[in-house]
Amino acid sequence: MKFAVIQQDTSWKNREANFDALTPRIKKAVGHGAQFVLLTEMFSTGFVVDDSSIGEPVGGPSSQFLSQMAAKHSIHIGGSCPETSPDDPRPHNTFVIASPNGTQHRYHKIHPFSYGGETNYFRPGITTQTITIDGLRITLFVCYDLRFAEEFWRTAPDTDVYLVPANWPESRREHWLTLLRARAIENQAYIVGCNRVGIGDALPYSGDSRIIDPLGTVLAAGDNSETIIYADIDAEYVTEVRKQFPFMQDRITQ
Repeated sequence: MKFAVIQQDTSWKNREANFDALTPRIKKAVGHGAQFVLLTEMFSTGFVVDDSSIGEPVGGPSSQFLSQMAAKHSIHIGGSCPETSPDDPRPHNTFVIASPNGTQHRYHKIHPFSYGGETNYFRPGITTQTITIDGLRITLFVCYDLRFAEEFWRTAPDTDVYLVPANWPESRREHWLTLLRARAIENQAYIVGCNRVGIGDALPYSGDSRIIDPLGTVLAAGDNSETIIYADIDAEYVTEVRKQFPFMQDRITQ
């Protein structure tokens, strides 16, 4: 399956501006053969974590946009957005995957970014989420989750590729790059990381989106500008690598 990662400068609290900016980029990715398009964390608003009113209902404008793009271009597409539910005014940071048949899958970010105040206004998810699309087993995480290896370890046996949309700041870009490769290598799976560029609420972001294979080889790399990167992901290659190097059988888990 050919993946495209759209690395963009997100307009702050402006959904329509972000939808307008993404629409031609998604079309361009499809023109290059993309079957799955990954957007950033909080792709429609920026990383607004000090205002719970930024939330939208499940099935709101952000997930509607994803479904419209999926149906129009016959692709799978995902990114995270703030979604509320009737039982709590605080939104989840929700990673939504939309498919061309109208199906949507959701993962709620398990680890809100306490250092940046996300825990004060957003509530955490409680379960991981792995979905299968055209035989490819895809596990969903969001940004800060990348620092917590245990969830990746637990889901590894049933995962071919991890997806990680992010708003990871430039000041810790080496952490982002190192952790992406580490999660790919230690779990012998692909990892696709999509990070924003530009300035959000006075904080600079460097992009550095990556697609990395199960041996840690970087297949595609973004720089610090708005761009799209591409790579093919093959579930059979994951199986081959794990057979050739059966390291995970020696992993001790609780």
